[in-house]
Amino acid sequence: MARTKAILGTGARLADFLSASLLARVAPAEVVNAVLDAHACNSQRVRSFPAVAGTYYCMALSLYPEAAYEEVFAAVSQGLAWAAGAAEPPRVTKSSISELRSKIGAAPLQELVERCCVPLADALTHPHAFYAELRLVAIDGSSFELPDEAENAAHFGYPGSSSGHAGYPQARCMVLVECATHAILGANLGPFRSDEWALFQRLLPLLKPGMLCMADRGFNGFEHWRQAQATGAQLLWRCVGNRQLPVHRMLEDGSYLSAIHPIRLGRKKAAAQAIVVRVIEYALPGQEDSQPRYRLLTTLLDPLAAPALELAALYSQRWEIEAVFDELKTHLRQNRRVLRSKTAELVRQEFYGWVLAHYAVRWLLHQGATRHRLAHAELSFTGHVHLLRRAQPHSGAFPPSAPETPTTMVQ
Repeated sequence: MARTKAILGTGARLADFLSASLLARVAPAEVVNAVLDAHACNSQRVRSFPAVAGTYYCMALSLYPEAAYEEVFAAVSQGLAWAAGAAEPPRVTKSSISELRSKIGAAPLQELVERCCVPLADALTHPHAFYAELRLVAIDGSSFELPDEAENAAHFGYPGSSSGHAGYPQARCMVLVECATHAILGANLGPFRSDEWALFQRLLPLLKPGMLCMADRGFNGFEHWRQAQATGAQLLWRCVGNRQLPVHRMLEDGSYLSAIHPIRLGRKKAAAQAIVVRVIEYALPGQEDSQPRYRLLTTLLDPLAAPALELAALYSQRWEIEAVFDELKTHLRQNRRVLRSKTAELVRQEFYGWVLAHYAVRWLLHQGATRHRLAHAELSFTGHVHLLRRAQPHSGAFPPSAPETPTTMVQ
């Protein structure tokens, strides 16, 4: 049976709902052009659908997962019509869109995430985003479903199931998130069975001195710790409860100093390379589903500067990253589980466009939180998604001059 082209409904155009100029505030057109030039995929002459428009188009795809490719283009191309003095943007075919997406590929979108997704909070207006002058960030991974196409299955793989494998191939991603603002600061994508640390290694350069990075139990091996600590960031990572961590010195707040060692080395060599860590053990009495004991490792060795009780309470902010995955999968994509793209390269492209669209919504929300001196949690992510959709791009998707600050909302 032939598929029905998805539209927004009678009388509604995507162009009436998407502020492409906001996407240009997050990823300025001059930066997009520079990245496209660097990857040798920019348009060399004026076209009805130039590569810079195609790049914003990749961001817009996740904002309108229910709409056809051509309808999403109608939103992004409003800026082109404005620049040309035309009443309506040019129309393009689905094949033209696919051709341009293939020409652009994934690398420019990945670089735009690296260049444009910067921390948002500052200590003056949002002190809750920091602890002891350290910016709170967290790392974690998740997976999502892809179209059941042969290339996607071959590249990303299926999760296992009792019947052989699941119905859709899946990809696995790792993200680094600013806890208070939910801004994604970095992301990487790989096959479903990718080692999470291997995915995160590309993001390690994003850890900086002045950050406190929180992570779950998967990242506390010696080499993980050594590489992350070398970035200059402070670490607060959960550790498995049965790991052998001998008490070297008890501290006055109940925590203690220990050491972690490289494996597969002789005792003397391992001792020489040992890294001193502080261990914090605590329980959460009275809370359902809590474990008998939690254990954290940290580079913050001074119990006076960072008391154990404060760090144990602080670690709960790592779970903000779960809310980020919910925003990505549920609220931004409107519960549509499967991405659109049918090839591995375009899956990667769509993923990084998805991350940039999420960052644009979070950037918009941050403006309201800053202006009204509110915590980010007091504002509605979903409300700002709707605001982004209905704001008309009066200044065009690719403004010839600096656009006005987008309207913000408080809910």
